[in-house]
Amino acid sequence: MPVLLETEFKGEVVWAGETASDSGISASVVEALTFGFHGISGERRQGENRASCVRVRNLYPEGTKIRNVRQLTVLSEEELALIAADMGLDQVDPSALGANLVLRGIPDFTFVPPSSRLQGPDGVTLTVDMENRPCIFPGREIEKDHAGFGPKFKPAAKGRRGITAWVERPGHLKLGDSLRLFVPDQRAWAP
Repeated sequence: MPVLLETEFKGEVVWAGETASDSGISASVVEALTFGFHGISGERRQGENRASCVRVRNLYPEGTKIRNVRQLTVLSEEELALIAADMGLDQVDPSALGANLVLRGIPDFTFVPPSSRLQGPDGVTLTVDMENRPCIFPGREIEKDHAGFGPKFKPAAKGRRGITAWVERPGHLKLGDSLRLFVPDQRAWAP
């Protein structure tokens, strides 16, 4: 009996990017991505492990070596449009957000359940960690091109910042590919 159920939803890759390991958070646009168990080679978030940060300080002292479940940042085209509208911009450039992928077609994307899988045509499979909560760093990148708009990012992106993910099965993705969404076959937690 499968523990992950295929849904009717597919996310089309409409944007792809890489953030160099020696740069800030801004990503460079690419036509295709190659994923290994470590994430994307040369990318600032690559690695099977990482140093813990403020996001998990209630679990570990900062800098503790932990599994890297934040190898990738995946966003929704539909949610990016809502962020831009709330900010008063025509669009928000995914490069400024350090994105790796922008998908079209999966509703309420930021709240896809943790442990869901996104599987591409060649079998590449990305495991959803959890919601990627907005922070101030993308706002600083937005501010460089749109003076006065950077501080508007964090409140506009609340509940729309996409997800972080890690590579469960290596492979490739290119613009136009579709990722099938599989969700855990379990009821919602109700203590």
